[in-house]
Amino acid sequence: MAAKVFESIGKLGLGLAVAGGVVNSALYNVDAGHRAVIFDRFRGVQDVVVGEGTHFLIPWVQKPIIFDCRSRPRNVPVITGSKDLQNVNITLRILFRPVTAQLPRIFTSIGEDYDERVLPSITTEILKSVVARFDAGELITQRELVSRQVSEDLTERAATFGLILDASSLTHLTFGKEFTEAVEMKQVAQQEAERARFIVEKAEQQKKAAVISAEGDSKAAELIANSLATAGDGLIELRKLEAAEDIAYQLSRSRNITYLPSGQSVLLQLPQ
Repeated sequence: MAAKVFESIGKLGLGLAVAGGVVNSALYNVDAGHRAVIFDRFRGVQDVVVGEGTHFLIPWVQKPIIFDCRSRPRNVPVITGSKDLQNVNITLRILFRPVTAQLPRIFTSIGEDYDERVLPSITTEILKSVVARFDAGELITQRELVSRQVSEDLTERAATFGLILDASSLTHLTFGKEFTEAVEMKQVAQQEAERARFIVEKAEQQKKAAVISAEGDSKAAELIANSLATAGDGLIELRKLEAAEDIAYQLSRSRNITYLPSGQSVLLQLPQ
């Protein structure tokens, strides 16, 4: 009797385990920010896109393919040429996500790794096309325009594959060694030219100052000559007296000067 009871319990447990396994295999979860596409072994990929949450499917017959529909970043480096045939190393950073309603078509025509198959090729194509429209100098001075043009063309191109570009920006832009050296030499030459121009302008200013000073001295000499011709030598005599007075004053303050009265004999005590 006890053996029958244990046998019944075992069968019941086995049945529950099998039922639990079947139920578990018939459930699947779609996390936040994700979507699912159902592949049916008999009818192929279904057109319905399954949203977030827990859902049922037919075990073995149906299989869920989960897609991440959140914006994801990707850096695409490209080596291309500018309009003036300069080598350009450029890197584009993009934020992309798939169009939710087109997930069945994306899975059918491209696959789960659609980003690896599509983004490098179309990004390289657009970057080479846009960069070829600008000279090397314009790529630097008009970087915002280049970035906007790349974003517009790439957004339009990605839409044909069911992808949305939320943002794109040029994060790296360098040129070949020869062009970089040429730019440095040009900057040095410009600095030398500015320095030479400054020296020339300084010399011109000094020349003008010398001419003005000479003209002033000539004018002063002319005025003095005119004054002497008009007033005679009185001014010169006055200047002589003033100079003699100044010399006498300076000598009187010196300790090494001795004045001897004129017309008198002065005996100096000299050593014998």
